[in-house]
Amino acid sequence: MSRLPTVARRSVLGLAALALAVGVSSLAGLRPAAAETYELKIATVAPDRTPWADLLKEYKTNVERASKGRILVRVFLGGTMGDENETVRMTARGELSGVGASTGAVATLVEDLAAIEIPFLFDNASEADYVLDKYLLAPMEARFRTKDLVLVMWSENGFRHFGANFPIATPADLRKKSMRSQESYVHIEMWKALEASASGIPTTEVTTALKTGSVAGFDQALLYMVAGAWHSSIKHMTLSAHIYQPAVIAFNRKWFDSLPPDLQEICIREGRALVRKGRAAIRKMNPKLLDIVKAAGVKVVPLSPEGRQAFVTKTAGVRAKVKARSASTKEIVELIEKGLAEYRAKAGGKGRGK
Repeated sequence: MSRLPTVARRSVLGLAALALAVGVSSLAGLRPAAAETYELKIATVAPDRTPWADLLKEYKTNVERASKGRILVRVFLGGTMGDENETVRMTARGELSGVGASTGAVATLVEDLAAIEIPFLFDNASEADYVLDKYLLAPMEARFRTKDLVLVMWSENGFRHFGANFPIATPADLRKKSMRSQESYVHIEMWKALEASASGIPTTEVTTALKTGSVAGFDQALLYMVAGAWHSSIKHMTLSAHIYQPAVIAFNRKWFDSLPPDLQEICIREGRALVRKGRAAIRKMNPKLLDIVKAAGVKVVPLSPEGRQAFVTKTAGVRAKVKARSASTKEIVELIEKGLAEYRAKAGGKGRGK
């Protein structure tokens, strides 16, 4: 084969190099780049080995698997990142990417949530599920966003009961008694209606307040009452079921919006797939929790029908006060009332126990 002239040879080599470079560039465009990862930090006051902790751990596993490791979830249990109210606000500010908290705590920021915790609003858990899932999910999604939060899913704290160092059978038993209140408008209004001397105390400080005698009692769901060992500092508990308290998992809005659409979808989908399972696990535990309370020497009594009616009458004005807070809150109260009327009409008044 004859040799190419030097100039021609250089031209051919140059074209070959250019072609090789273009080819490599094209292949690089087809090669998948390293996937960006995102860290999700979720805080809760729920201790380890509780249904809440189990739920969050399962959520972590499912999200990491579905995202193929693109979302790494860290769960902080037992109030290690702060009290409920504090971690809700940390999440809204972006200092945490997520929080699991009672609606009472989140209502300190998303005020319309307080409507759900009007005393003696729900007769049973089925009513609450129906209203929350059918009537309140979409409206609350919009309200959470205005507070820099994203509502991922409902969960549950449960029906709240009275616990104290004295028996509680009627509203008169609470008059001028020092009681711990959740730091929530609707809770404080309930205690005012009952003429108790109530103090808003963070969950992480209640045990100390009970032991030092700065408060003589509280109201709380069985789940957190036992998890926080509050029952060990009381002598009496009344099964009053006066407030149904859901809980939520919520994200920081900016963090969530920074995710690619497919990861956003995974975060929401995997959360909502656990709603029924989470509720069922907590409700299944209630009889066992009640046994733990009794085993600690606490005298547990049901609220009589007459006593319940007295409490209903005494706290009836709380609903009007909540409605009067704003047009937005009034809308939520009316949605709840509409949902309850629909559910009760379908149920025909049956099955209205706790």
